[in-house]
Amino acid sequence: MVFPNKLNLDNLIELSREEERISKQKAKHLFESGDIDRIAVGTFAGLAEIHTVLFAEIYDFAGQLRTVNIAKGNFRFVPVMYLEQALVQVSAMPQGSFDQIIEKYVEMNIAHPFREGNGRATRIWLDLMLKQELKQVIYWQAVDKDAYLSAMERSVVKDLEIKALLSAALTNQINDRQLFMKGIDMSYHYEGYNEFKTETL
Repeated sequence: MVFPNKLNLDNLIELSREEERISKQKAKHLFESGDIDRIAVGTFAGLAEIHTVLFAEIYDFAGQLRTVNIAKGNFRFVPVMYLEQALVQVSAMPQGSFDQIIEKYVEMNIAHPFREGNGRATRIWLDLMLKQELKQVIYWQAVDKDAYLSAMERSVVKDLEIKALLSAALTNQINDRQLFMKGIDMSYHYEGYNEFKTETL
């Protein structure tokens, strides 16, 4: 499916390519400009700001709540009619410990507030919580794609697996530019975007 887009592209391969290129450029700028340090941490408002930065040049719905119900495989994300209420609850969840932060991340994933780009925006959001609260971030290069995706799929029922996977990849290199750029590349790799290196855009 090709989403209506500001680039006027109706070819899915072309749109995916441009989406990756532009949004990785935006992620890079978010870090290099220092704007990333001004985002409200652990709130839906902060997540919406990240999503807007990444996708505003591509989609009209950037940063906007989805208006349709969506599913992945057999799992249905929070229905539209309950979405706003769910996001208020997730934003209010505590984030003082690693376990609490991952629980909050899992709940935001279940909410899946946007039409597209949820995972990529929410992984940046997750790292901002870890950075603020624990002075750590995830070294995403150490997190295998298949292990991550299966752990996230099962996190809806039990979050022990995703907690173990991510806790093993924590690093205190919270302001390392190269680590951030490679983390963006890995985050996009989970979603099947592999054409561009953030560092070189």
